[in-house]
Amino acid sequence: MRKFILDLDTGIDDTLAIAYALGSPEAELIGITATYGNVTMSQGIRNDLAITDLFGHAEVPVYAGLPHATNKNTFEVLEGSRLIHGKNGIGDVTIPDSPRCQEASSAIDFIINSAHKYGKDLTYVATGPLTNIAAAVKQDPSIKEIMGGIVIMGGALTVTGNVAPWREANISQDPEAANALFTSGAQCTMVGLDVTLQTLLTTNETKQWRALGTPAAAFLSDMTDYYIHAYELTSPGLGGCGLHDPLAVAVAVDPTLVKTLDVNLKVETDGATRGRTIGDKDRLNDATKTTQVAIKVDVERFLDEFMTRTSLVVSEQQ
Repeated sequence: MRKFILDLDTGIDDTLAIAYALGSPEAELIGITATYGNVTMSQGIRNDLAITDLFGHAEVPVYAGLPHATNKNTFEVLEGSRLIHGKNGIGDVTIPDSPRCQEASSAIDFIINSAHKYGKDLTYVATGPLTNIAAAVKQDPSIKEIMGGIVIMGGALTVTGNVAPWREANISQDPEAANALFTSGAQCTMVGLDVTLQTLLTTNETKQWRALGTPAAAFLSDMTDYYIHAYELTSPGLGGCGLHDPLAVAVAVDPTLVKTLDVNLKVETDGATRGRTIGDKDRLNDATKTTQVAIKVDVERFLDEFMTRTSLVVSEQQ
């Protein structure tokens, strides 16, 4: 069983990613590192604690990361994020607050310490801005060689972005951090819009959760129905909601779910195309490629595993 850290800006698909990780027998979720994006970091911490309690996993610690982008001093949630994820990030569904609190140590220290403790047995999955992992690598560059894997949900290489034709939301929040990670020499797998928008969930699946009859299943159903409705408003005709963050966790668990393109990637940080993920021409002919970009996904197998694993988690919680 490999050790997993999830770095989350806990909105709806981050919640689904937590459920997937907890339902995966190959993975032990040793901690959640909080970031900003779909919600403020403080709201994300609240959500992480409440969700892991509801799912019956109060043993999972939550660590506070950096609350804003590398070159900024503040952060405000975008109106588009509030529309898609709700004001509280979980579809405006109410669940009890956790009696637990965030851990005293920082997310950056937890990432570094865990890398040295677990080495190649540690997989780090980031589903929001890459501020925390970029800061950790900057503070201790050795961890990029020590860790077993870094998987990110973000970017768009062969398709257009979702906040601009050339920008995906997570990368757009902190292009400097993303570029620093991609050009650091760290081996990363990018699970971007190229594949995540092929993995769609509908109300047919949320009805399956609801039929399980537990509070956790009802929460997951209500929250995801909100997400599906938001997609109907923002992406009419798509046919469901994209399983962005759960797919990143699934690829971290089982890389054979996707086909990848090996490329040395960078993020443009200036001008009209700021935030674009693109091949780095300065490293075009380097023999070593540091990023594997997912460009094809086994949709049927992923959706089957997604429903099996998430249903297992919520069916057990009475």
